[in-house]
Amino acid sequence: MFANIPEVKLGIIAVSRGCFPMALSERRRAAIKAAYGEGLYECPVTVENELDARRAVEDVQAAGVNALVVFLGNFGPETPETLIAEWFSGPIMYAAAAEGDGDLHDGRGDAYCGMLNCSYNLGLRGKTAYIPEYPVGTAPELAEKVAEFVPIARAILGLRGLKLITFGPRPDDFLACNGPIKALYDLGVAVEENSELDLLVAYNKHADDPRIPAKMAEMQAELGGNNKYAGVLPRLAQYELTLLDWAEAHKGARQYVAFANKCWPAFQTEFKFVPCYVNSRLAAMGIPVSCEVDIYGALSEYIGVCVSGAPTTLLDINNTVPASIYDKAIRGRYDVRLPETFMGFHCGNTSCAMLKDPHMGYQLIMKRDLEPELPEPDITRGTMEGNIKPGDITFFRLQSTADTQLKAYVAQGQVLDVDCESFGSIGAFAIPEMDRFYRHVLIAKRYPHHGAVAFGHWGKALFEVFKYLGVTGIAYNQPRSLPYPGENPFV
Repeated sequence: MFANIPEVKLGIIAVSRGCFPMALSERRRAAIKAAYGEGLYECPVTVENELDARRAVEDVQAAGVNALVVFLGNFGPETPETLIAEWFSGPIMYAAAAEGDGDLHDGRGDAYCGMLNCSYNLGLRGKTAYIPEYPVGTAPELAEKVAEFVPIARAILGLRGLKLITFGPRPDDFLACNGPIKALYDLGVAVEENSELDLLVAYNKHADDPRIPAKMAEMQAELGGNNKYAGVLPRLAQYELTLLDWAEAHKGARQYVAFANKCWPAFQTEFKFVPCYVNSRLAAMGIPVSCEVDIYGALSEYIGVCVSGAPTTLLDINNTVPASIYDKAIRGRYDVRLPETFMGFHCGNTSCAMLKDPHMGYQLIMKRDLEPELPEPDITRGTMEGNIKPGDITFFRLQSTADTQLKAYVAQGQVLDVDCESFGSIGAFAIPEMDRFYRHVLIAKRYPHHGAVAFGHWGKALFEVFKYLGVTGIAYNQPRSLPYPGENPFV
């Protein structure tokens, strides 16, 4: 697990309403612990009243628990069980016991009913909790639901300990990635805004850093002996050390960091390289570095790292797949329509572990503008290039509107095993009903052109994270049978 994301220490507290057998809740709690195994602390205090609730919270906190399951082993006392949510500072889940482990006279718990009162009282207290889609189950079923809570809890804890460090401002005429930062403060995320000049000063101070040769050796080992742009490695090693040292020196009271950095056009002329390869290496360490000072892109990537436990990337929702490539490499191999495909691209920020044939390159678009007369690139070297490996992905983003309201989208799909015949970190993506999703979510709701990519299908957990954060109207790629608001029914 990355050092830059939290370790979830999970606990379970059972509650019991006074007119029901406490032993029923305790027996059912022990069964969940047995089904879950290691990694779940079983609180010995069963909560019947407010003082029990206080003692139970103190007990789990003393045990180092930072994410909690409140278990209704029977009907449950609605006031004490929801006071737990008021007193416990970490993410919290509520679930209830199904019947079937005893008779329906002395052994019936009525937790199915009690869960309704619990929900009502959480609302009265204005408390947020994770409640699974179906929160009632047997011990093995609830153990699975508890396991599903872990990545959600990790993301919530991560955001509460996160500092987003930016080096800006954004490139000129690049308003698309603008995002008011008030919503970050509402989430409890710390923000440190710096200028590109601050970064350059810090970089220059690392010019004779004795760690540069070792860092270069790391990079060379990763890139292999075929790297035709090895001459830029001293600059890249110096820059990577600059960012890592800045993160450590500027964490302050926070435990985790992500960056949103300017990367063009003055970056190349002053730093003398493109930062993409370093960004890809930090992504592999679980430290997202978003391009073009996209602060909500960095935030989204970090959430993806917490949920998936693996590197994420940030890509432009970039270009259509040509019909010629579709006919040659997709038609008949994949059950997707051409408009359901697109190419996701960035200059070279994706971890080489996620690329086929990863190799260092140069930024072709920037070379045209900054050094067109040179036969070989110089200041535009430093991209990590290759086709993205095929497999399941989740495309998503959390974003603030201009009036500081959070919105989000989540869409699951896949990267196709297709040669994109292009440059940069690039992949041919397929998302069901992408054409409609593109029009009625990405365009209609005015999302930026950057989307975060988590490798694997993580939509279920991401959707719950956004719900826990209070995001309303979470968008997704709706099936054809479910029209979007405003979608023309006669098309």
